[in-house]
Amino acid sequence: MAACSLKPSTPFGLRPLHLPRPFPRSSNPTPSSISCGRRDHRWPLLRGRTLSAEAILAVQALKRALDDDSKVEHVVSTAFARLLKPDLVAALAELRRQGQWRLAGKVFVAARKEFSSNPDYSLYAEMVATMARNGMREEISLLVSDLLAEREKGDGFSADDIRALARVVKALIGAGSGKVVKNMYREMKRRNCVPNEFLFKDLIRGLRGLGEGDAADEVERDFEVWSNGGSRSELLRG
Repeated sequence: MAACSLKPSTPFGLRPLHLPRPFPRSSNPTPSSISCGRRDHRWPLLRGRTLSAEAILAVQALKRALDDDSKVEHVVSTAFARLLKPDLVAALAELRRQGQWRLAGKVFVAARKEFSSNPDYSLYAEMVATMARNGMREEISLLVSDLLAEREKGDGFSADDIRALARVVKALIGAGSGKVVKNMYREMKRRNCVPNEFLFKDLIRGLRGLGEGDAADEVERDFEVWSNGGSRSELLRG
């Protein structure tokens, strides 16, 4: 008897389903890139609780005056002078965020009375270091002088103040501003601000490393007087 083979029958009206073949895979796929966001180089302003409407307008006016020093001074002395301290701090942070350090330095110097009564020394350290790199030595001298004068008028210089001032000194040393450090130390002496051991040593090493040998020798002599129990008046006369 002949063998028979059974094949599945296709029901009437149904045809086999032919799926399309997948796209061929490239052996060297080219990665695609997606670019989103702004296409120019302007940073958007932070809004909401960070900046008030007055602070936004002040920042915008200052940036429009960027290439004209007289206009910058005018905006700082008018638009920024009207801001409350929280708005002033927010505007300063916005300028720093946008990399406008020179403008931030101008605002910080103009508003130095607001910041010196209860100073944020980490902010001072960051600002003076950047200002030093931008050649704003006279502005730094104003900042330091007012800061020390304000502390002198209050309860004097506490141990916390001395430790915090060391951060400012280290920031200036890191920025390579030997002359500014030298002037700051002399201003400290004039304001009856006596360093501690660590600040003395930082000043000596920093000044010597920046080529200010005479100033380093002066600090070293004062350190010897301080180490040997010399009086404050004797030290400050040195």
